[in-house]
Amino acid sequence: MCGIVGLLLKKPNLRDQLGAFMVPMLVGMTERGPDSAGLAVYTEPVREPLHKLSLYCGTQVVDWSSLVTDVTQAIPSAYQIEVNGNHAILTCAADPDAIVGWLATHRPGIAVLSIGQSIDLYKDVGAPALIAERYHFKTLRGSHLVGHTRMATESAVTPAHAHPFTAGRDFCLVHNGSLSNPHLVRRKLEPLGIRFETDNDTEAACRFFEWRLREGDDLKTAVQRGFSELDGFFTFLMGTDQEMLIVRDAFACKPAVVAETDAYVAIASEFRSLAHLPDIAHATLFEPKPEEIYSWRI
Repeated sequence: MCGIVGLLLKKPNLRDQLGAFMVPMLVGMTERGPDSAGLAVYTEPVREPLHKLSLYCGTQVVDWSSLVTDVTQAIPSAYQIEVNGNHAILTCAADPDAIVGWLATHRPGIAVLSIGQSIDLYKDVGAPALIAERYHFKTLRGSHLVGHTRMATESAVTPAHAHPFTAGRDFCLVHNGSLSNPHLVRRKLEPLGIRFETDNDTEAACRFFEWRLREGDDLKTAVQRGFSELDGFFTFLMGTDQEMLIVRDAFACKPAVVAETDAYVAIASEFRSLAHLPDIAHATLFEPKPEEIYSWRI
């Protein structure tokens, strides 16, 4: 049992309040996911050729300034870093894949959580309220976000196993449910050069969908292909730099509720995480139908 939350703000003048609206949503899902929590927030994109990398250092102490000095010497570029606890957002024009390779060799204790021009990603173990406070989620600004609280049922409780999962650029996925064939999906994708970082079933779904996006599918088409490739129970909530999408499996046994107004689209596993939102009494409320894809663009 896990909790999912999503929020897309239709009105740009509300984007400064994205984090403030979201925190009660995430904390409201604590009973569904007390082990760990995380979110991906989509901000104003950086301009080409810039990219952002979300970094996580765990419990180790990192001299982030020294890291920037060292990576600048190895991969010359202009770098900016914004530190938030044991997370940091590194912005640069250098090839992100080159930076990932350099970190793996020279700073193996630092994980790259996401890459893109819009996405920033935070996740950690512990109670959702503590994580929200630790990383100042109330101050987050942006157009939309995807969040998750986890109750581990099939793999370890670690930051790496926490959601959201990411692959490629500006793509993320959170999942309530369990897949019965993640190893079959892995055996299909690994010969294509797709590398997995955990044994979590959700990662298999995330990398499957991102693979289909790279093969030319749009997100809805990729999800439709997933109906025949991914076996199990799921409510998937996904984000890209332009879109938020939710879909449930054929049995729709994992809960989800959507609230939509002229100002926002809000999604949660249970209504209690939506009850505080402005004008919720006049929102259009519904439960997503089985195997029906719902998406909203900014």
